[in-house]
Amino acid sequence: MGVCRLIRLVLLPALALLALAGCGNSGSSGSGTGAGAGGAEGGGRLYRVVATVGMAADLVRRVGGGRVEVQQLMGSGVDPHLYKPTRDDIRDLMSGDLIVSVGLLLEGRMEETISRLSERQRVLVLGSSIPPGMLLIDEEGSGGHPDPHVWMDASLWSRSVPAIVTALSEGQPEYAGEFAARGAALLAELSALHEFGVACLQSVPEERRVLVTSHDAFRYFGRAYGVEVLGVQGISTESEAGLLRVNELVDLLVSRGVSAVFSETSVSQKNMQALIEGAGSRGWQVVLGGELFSDAMGESGTSAGTYAGMLEHNLTTVTRALGGRVPEGGFAAWQKVQEAIRE
Repeated sequence: MGVCRLIRLVLLPALALLALAGCGNSGSSGSGTGAGAGGAEGGGRLYRVVATVGMAADLVRRVGGGRVEVQQLMGSGVDPHLYKPTRDDIRDLMSGDLIVSVGLLLEGRMEETISRLSERQRVLVLGSSIPPGMLLIDEEGSGGHPDPHVWMDASLWSRSVPAIVTALSEGQPEYAGEFAARGAALLAELSALHEFGVACLQSVPEERRVLVTSHDAFRYFGRAYGVEVLGVQGISTESEAGLLRVNELVDLLVSRGVSAVFSETSVSQKNMQALIEGAGSRGWQVVLGGELFSDAMGESGTSAGTYAGMLEHNLTTVTRALGGRVPEGGFAAWQKVQEAIRE
């Protein structure tokens, strides 16, 4: 089904519902109508934020704390490139005081919907907070559009935090101080996480720093942490992996002695198995080095169900599989040591 037809089938009935609902949610004014007097602690309802993906939702939760209610549309294991918005999604988006997305065509089939809703609601596109010169462009596979997987670099993704602080403060100005304080703490944590990642990957011998994954979701990861990244598919999982590309990567695995490839939680493992079998047929053993989180975080309530936990998992999984060393105790222990050194 074409995108335009999808929009007609899904969006137009929702907009009809909007007409019946009237103007009860005037989020576009930036007045924070969802907060009530004093938020939930004062007896009113919480300021409601609807986020598309977990990487965005988690940052909003961290900054907003108990002053916001965050609904995440796409859960663990959901591929946003292929996700089709439902009528329930549209209703949920319309109920929000603030909509938060990544943009950069990550939520491809939902972005036109969000764009239309932005005419009457407050919308924050986190990708817009990143300087264009810092975005990676795929000239071939995506028609020159920026790579949307910006959260793979903690130092880059942290640039969206001030935008979240500003948006929540505009919606609930009485809590601006709280949001600023939480935002500052989050920025410090993400800065430390980035340093942790650099330290981990620098322990891998340079010739082994090759990351082969299902699709090109790790280019920012590679740039930030000094790893050469190669994907079977392009930056969107909508692209198909051709036999030529698989054979090219098999040649590379064998010729350069790469012994591990990595699958992704939101993408089928079939292409990785094809690489492993192809290399094996030529006498070179390649193993699955682990499963990485790319377009979705882990299950809610787990470490990987948070942005920091997800990225730590990726950093440590890649480091160990490529022959590097992960500090004992992981990121939390490493961070405490670094704080003690600074004191």
